[in-house]
Amino acid sequence: MTTHNFGRRTLLKQVAAMTALAPLSALAQNVPGEQVINTSLQNAVKTPLKGHINHSVSRWTFGDLSLEELCLLVKSLGFSAIDLVGPADWPILKQHGIDSSMCNGAELNLEDGWSDSRFHAQLIPRYLEHIELVAKAGYKNLICFTGNARGMSREQALDNAVAGLSQILPSAEKHGVIIQLELFNSKVDHPDYLADNTPWSIELCKRLNSPNFKLLYDIYHMQIMEGDIIRTIQQHHQYFGHYHTAGVPGRHEIDDSQELNYAAIARAIKATGFTGYVAQEFMPTPDTKTGRAQSLAQAIQICDV
Repeated sequence: MTTHNFGRRTLLKQVAAMTALAPLSALAQNVPGEQVINTSLQNAVKTPLKGHINHSVSRWTFGDLSLEELCLLVKSLGFSAIDLVGPADWPILKQHGIDSSMCNGAELNLEDGWSDSRFHAQLIPRYLEHIELVAKAGYKNLICFTGNARGMSREQALDNAVAGLSQILPSAEKHGVIIQLELFNSKVDHPDYLADNTPWSIELCKRLNSPNFKLLYDIYHMQIMEGDIIRTIQQHHQYFGHYHTAGVPGRHEIDDSQELNYAAIARAIKATGFTGYVAQEFMPTPDTKTGRAQSLAQAIQICDV
């Protein structure tokens, strides 16, 4: 997850299977959601998904689409989940039968998080409130962040995070909500972020010792920081409750224009018996809604192993 702007590249060449998605051209028009419902988008030809991977897509990476348009797009591609949607927009998801696969809204921001005790007085009531909202809505996952170090030692950051998160985990366990800590890179996108590596983050999981605290393993971020993605998934998958994708470098499409083999990564995730979500979080490069929709379709097919 990130919020910075990004540059446009030229439209990717589309793989042959994606040429069948031409009816998605309705998305190129800036028309109200009700009109989009009545377009040929609903009848887009697609390759049926295998059902081994639970697919999702992050809301913010397709911010040029209304949430209703994005709901229609994901349904046309054969899956039914969107990441990083907060309580105010859940009624739209429910209207379309879409899962909020990673809920947000309890966090303060990406820099002021659980590893700094100064923010606990704000974070604790916000998370207790959102845990109940998530459970009442029938959802499961709620994102959280360590925030930045600001000169703090990593050991102190662990102690602070344990002290704060321990005050919300009993409620998460009671309501069946999983608190998911996202891992970021501190090399390119999020300087000074604490949960920027797998071992430190797993140590936090061990100290909390709760089945309702997991790691959101962001493959893009951890490729930048560590690499060795498949072996890490094989050895530590029990700590990972959710996955995010994006191409490295650049955070764009996950095709052969970048360095990761996402089909192999998806096979490794599948082999662990993972039943959570793999969410696309790349920033599409095409200049049209149609092109961006095709990029998402291609990414889903790559990861649908």
